[in-house]
Amino acid sequence: MVQEVIVSVSLIVVIAAILTLIARIIRQPPIIAYLIAGILVGPLAFNLIGSTSADSTVIQGFAHLGVAFLLFIVGLSLDFRLLKEIGGVSSLAGLIEILAVGGIGFIAAVLLGLSNISALYIGAVIAFSSTVVVVKILSDKKEIDTLHGRIALGILIVEDFVAALALMIIPLSTNSSNILVIASKFGIALLTIFIVFFIAFKWFDKLLDYLARSQEVLFLFGIGWALSLATLFDALGFSLEIGALVAGMSLASSKYTLELGGKIKPLRDFFVVLFFVFFGSQMVGPITKTLILQSVFISAIVLIIKPLIVMLTLRLFGYGKRTNFLTGLSLSQISEFSLILTLLGFTTGHITQEIMSLAVLIALITIGISSYGIYYSQAIFNRVTNALFFIEGKKQMDRTPEKKYYDIIVFGYHRIGYKILESIKNMKMKVLVIDYNPRTINALEKSKIDAIYGDASDKEFLSQIGLDRAKMVISTIPEQGANIAIAEVIKMSNSSATFIATAEQPPIALVLYESGVDYVLIPHHLGGYYAAGMIEKFKTDQHKYKELGKKHRIHLSRGKANSNY
Repeated sequence: MVQEVIVSVSLIVVIAAILTLIARIIRQPPIIAYLIAGILVGPLAFNLIGSTSADSTVIQGFAHLGVAFLLFIVGLSLDFRLLKEIGGVSSLAGLIEILAVGGIGFIAAVLLGLSNISALYIGAVIAFSSTVVVVKILSDKKEIDTLHGRIALGILIVEDFVAALALMIIPLSTNSSNILVIASKFGIALLTIFIVFFIAFKWFDKLLDYLARSQEVLFLFGIGWALSLATLFDALGFSLEIGALVAGMSLASSKYTLELGGKIKPLRDFFVVLFFVFFGSQMVGPITKTLILQSVFISAIVLIIKPLIVMLTLRLFGYGKRTNFLTGLSLSQISEFSLILTLLGFTTGHITQEIMSLAVLIALITIGISSYGIYYSQAIFNRVTNALFFIEGKKQMDRTPEKKYYDIIVFGYHRIGYKILESIKNMKMKVLVIDYNPRTINALEKSKIDAIYGDASDKEFLSQIGLDRAKMVISTIPEQGANIAIAEVIKMSNSSATFIATAEQPPIALVLYESGVDYVLIPHHLGGYYAAGMIEKFKTDQHKYKELGKKHRIHLSRGKANSNY
């Protein structure tokens, strides 16, 4: 059995890798490739993970782990403070979109002959848009910080919150229809969540400061926390997924959020592949004419009606037709949450396998078409702009909001960074410090200096800190791998920032120059040049050396205090 599972997983990964490469070439998100891989390895094609096979059970377990890690990372981004930041526009637009599209989806499904419970699931499936797809494509296009990108992201955050509530409510109705029983279970869930957040708020700041001294320990804590709460909520009669989501949300306000997400992302990616492949493999019945017509009809609602609802809602707030069109077009697909809800509904017995197959087809159609729509949104808008008079807002609020950015980003404070920081302060430029020492971060925050805990060698982390908008990037970290990673991310983001790195040895400096670094600091070389100039200037005058030594001691003491050694 073990050998069969290994062979099946190996074949699944190979097929998914090949299809992902093809998807990248044709500008499709990986989710499409994973779902198609699932169809190919399922009963409709190669039957590698048939519904009754032993390896299917194992892969289904992997799939649930993938969803748990996915929702843990989603939870890390769902800081309650974000609800204030995204404002009333995104909050109201998100709620209107969910209710309107969900209601239309329910009516459409009933008209297509589906049962009321199946129609409810279809309404929920098409009500949510994909955070993974939208953020990835907008980031690739450098539009995540535009006005329409920020509004779309705000709507997605609201949708994720509502989807989280749905994940909590669905298991409650599985074993009982008694309102009092459901209410008591819901109360237990809310109490558990309150206790979790209280513990996280009360003790986790100091605990994480201590754990962060070792990146391996911090990584293991994140996994352990996610799986522990997933197991707890499963034992309480809820799903593993909602427990992992709560685990992430409880850490969302921590300064280690980006670091935890970056470390767990590779593990999540592997298991998520198996989730989407497993979901695609659930298309076991024949693809009938009726199923195709149903999927096309419902997909048309997602691709046409859903964006229109978003556009008209934003029009009420006075935004221009360009912002309204680009925002609506960005949300014209179903979500990974939609597939999770469908799988949960199938697991609890609410819906049939046919509805699962319908959800797979809707995902393939909407994600596939909307991806091209988002990639070429500007060109599409230019072609149809004259016909979009009906979504033009009166207040003309179509302007880019003020962004928070940093002129200079410094990696590593405790070596020579503190001295560099003094010079930057004198230049009156905005600076962000990245360091791997929790105590250094705390000390900088007390000094009102913007600082983030993070790993300079983690490209996922680097892509989120605004390197593309910086004028200068300075790394005092002498690690070759970290500096090359920073150089590669700067290059991929098409940034014009000046990059100054640090190396201990000349051969490493030459490698860094080859990788695109503008200037490489070699501390002992610079020290040698400085010492030579000092000796040439002071010669053998002991008094001058002592005076300079006093100033040096003051700077050393200040750097030691600020670094909190």
